[in-house]
Amino acid sequence: MIRTGPEPKRAESVHILDNPVLASLSGPRHAHLARGCGRAVRYLEDVSPFMGLPDDPTAGDWADAARLLGTGTAALVRDSVSVPPAWSVIDRFDILQMTASPALEGVDDDRAVRLTTDDVPEMLDLTRRTAPGPFLPRTVEMGTYVGVRHDGALVAMAGERMCTEGWVEISGVCTAPEHRGKGLGAALVKTMVARIAARGDRAFLHVTSANTRAAQLYEHLGFTVRRGLVVTVLRGPDAGADGRH
Repeated sequence: MIRTGPEPKRAESVHILDNPVLASLSGPRHAHLARGCGRAVRYLEDVSPFMGLPDDPTAGDWADAARLLGTGTAALVRDSVSVPPAWSVIDRFDILQMTASPALEGVDDDRAVRLTTDDVPEMLDLTRRTAPGPFLPRTVEMGTYVGVRHDGALVAMAGERMCTEGWVEISGVCTAPEHRGKGLGAALVKTMVARIAARGDRAFLHVTSANTRAAQLYEHLGFTVRRGLVVTVLRGPDAGADGRH
């Protein structure tokens, strides 16, 4: 059974995780990866599909989001939100937000090598085969990524995605099917926890509610379910050729 920790105090560093995309895009670490319109903000299209809106978006916020997306799509990660009729909901599913224990320091595995933009073709291939979540050509720019190689080939990886004051998300955790069962994913998660803790931050992550096996693994590694959130994948209203509505 997955254990849920006690309701955390509403300190800013914890409350800010209730709307993690907005928090990440509003902070200094990812400002260079953001596009905004009014109070709506999203990652660059080749970095990440996520968009952030205020906790209680107004009609004006939705209009700004529509201008920001044009005819494109984006995903919200937050509480379930009432979507205006002109928008299309492409997908919606529940996730668990898990946080590392304050005492969890992790272990830096000596097999982990730093991955860079030169490794992107292999990273894209690995994520296509394993489907750990969205990974795009510039996702690697969101933070540190590490991997394990076998006979020169990339067979496992993990890295950083959203980040805000005091918190860094671990994401992109995946292992090639032929190398599963060797503990590579767990080793890389521990490595990321160690590196995040060394900078004075705490790790958090998201896992789909249906993936109980992964959630149990993360709990075994020292993570606790903080709360549930909803991923809502949206397509904006049709835009004119000039992008105005």
